[in-house]
Amino acid sequence: MISVHNVSKVFRIPHAKKNTLYHNILSTLTKSYDYESFFAVNDVSFHITAGEFVGIVGRNGSGKSTLLKILSGIYQPTTGDVHVNDDLFPLLELGVGFQSDFTVRDNIYLYGSLLGFSRTEMKCKTEEILDFAELTRFADARLEKLSTGMQMRLGFTIAIQSVAPIMLVDEVLAVGDKAFADKCKLVFWDLKNRGTTVLFVSHDLESVIEYCTRVILMDSGHLIDQGEPNAMVDYYTHHIVGQ
Repeated sequence: MISVHNVSKVFRIPHAKKNTLYHNILSTLTKSYDYESFFAVNDVSFHITAGEFVGIVGRNGSGKSTLLKILSGIYQPTTGDVHVNDDLFPLLELGVGFQSDFTVRDNIYLYGSLLGFSRTEMKCKTEEILDFAELTRFADARLEKLSTGMQMRLGFTIAIQSVAPIMLVDEVLAVGDKAFADKCKLVFWDLKNRGTTVLFVSHDLESVIEYCTRVILMDSGHLIDQGEPNAMVDYYTHHIVGQ
């Protein structure tokens, strides 16, 4: 269902040339840079079959989120090939596309249209979305009046209306308080029971063990290993985090 073969993503990092007084003066008039090649993802290969719930763990900067953005088409790989054989929904940055001067209700319609739903379909879902996000009393308030946590709850609740057979999930269990996080976990169990293919990035190692059938371990852009969740989390905790 998802095939990744020798994929790398290289970013160019500029460094200003300011080695001498001349360069310091010149740099105020012209842009003079050296560039460093940074491999955010470095020669990564793996395959995911239909219905798998696969976790990706690693330290910050290990390439996890970059890899999901490559799979979702936000980034193009510098080298290598990616094949996704079904519809995919990236649950990466909640609330992208929200309009702060629109009401909560209007943003439900707006975000729903980005998911491919008609206004009529979203009208049928609106009350359920407001109830799950615990925002019924704020339905007609402008979005900018809501806290960041409330906006993220709204973004998550609308996003999970997607019926795509593949979902890419990046750290969304950090949304809201514990009570809302518990509701989110029920959503993930539902995805798992429905046979949705999920690629799940999280620092919540307990959730990784709870949901995932396999775990991919990344560090410094490299795929270090992949295998049974408890074994991979144990290796990550003792040999990478513990370094």
